[in-house]
Amino acid sequence: MKVFVVAAVLLLAPLAAHAACSATDFAIKDFKPGAAPGGRMSLRGQLVNNCAAAAAAQVRIDIKDASGKVLQSKQAWPAGTSNIPPGGSLTFDLGRMFRATPDANSITASVADVRTW
Repeated sequence: MKVFVVAAVLLLAPLAAHAACSATDFAIKDFKPGAAPGGRMSLRGQLVNNCAAAAAAQVRIDIKDASGKVLQSKQAWPAGTSNIPPGGSLTFDLGRMFRATPDANSITASVADVRTW
């Protein structure tokens, strides 16, 4: 019975580490939407891992008009399949995923999901 308990703990430990991190453990700092050369957009920011474990976060960008209607929305994993270490950060620019929209009034970035790779 002791062997079964030890085996179960070792198998479930990675799941417990994953469960410990959530979207609220990540922060987006210095998010700066802007224009880039060639009519492109620049959506730069810094993704910070405030979780006690290494993990990755999915960032969601919403572009809204003056009435609050979402014109464009996309999600991406800026770190790809790499984890960001605890206390670490990653600079990202997701502008290449969007087209310039003259009706855009606000652009927001938020953490949509967290995963351990």
